[in-house]
Amino acid sequence: MAQLPNPKRPGAPGGAAAPGAAPPLGEILDQLAREIRQLQIDCERFFNGGLPLPPEELRNRIQAQIRQLRTLKITTTLDNYRLGDLEARFNSTNELFNRRLRDREEGRQPGVHHTVHPERRRYDPREGVTLGGSFDPEAVEALYQGLASRPGDGPKFDLDSFEKYLARQVAALREKTGCDQVQFRLAEEDGKLKLKARPVSRTGS
Repeated sequence: MAQLPNPKRPGAPGGAAAPGAAPPLGEILDQLAREIRQLQIDCERFFNGGLPLPPEELRNRIQAQIRQLRTLKITTTLDNYRLGDLEARFNSTNELFNRRLRDREEGRQPGVHHTVHPERRRYDPREGVTLGGSFDPEAVEALYQGLASRPGDGPKFDLDSFEKYLARQVAALREKTGCDQVQFRLAEEDGKLKLKARPVSRTGS
């Protein structure tokens, strides 16, 4: 868990950061957002059979982090808004996870709840997801979840590392081919899911 900042002590004299000082609140909120995204994906992986156990450790860590952040006196409107938004996203994910787990234990069909999923996916990784200079987090998540949907084929790294991998692939293909964007899609080869990439141009698309 990230060390919480002390809003009463913005920095050491002269503007220099004190040794061992906590990171700025904005960085902590960025990390919290990444962990909530990872929790959403790990929950899907658990229900799809990609994880043998529910992501309780991550869920408890996020909950504790939010509780600690709520003890701070946050003075900026933006940070207050971001924390409230992240807390709402976590609560929504947590509520959906508990409901799906309860339905599974009671033997109900999970499909009856699909229409109330908090985030309707706009990207189909098997049809293709196109990425350019900036990435839509939902597009990255769709590719990651697609790879993680089948046990044994899932990525061996977390969502943040996967996004950096995609960024390197996009940069390399754009430099090599001069393309505007890169389309990634999932294809099955020899019984395994593979991530394929091809350059595309906005012209005529």
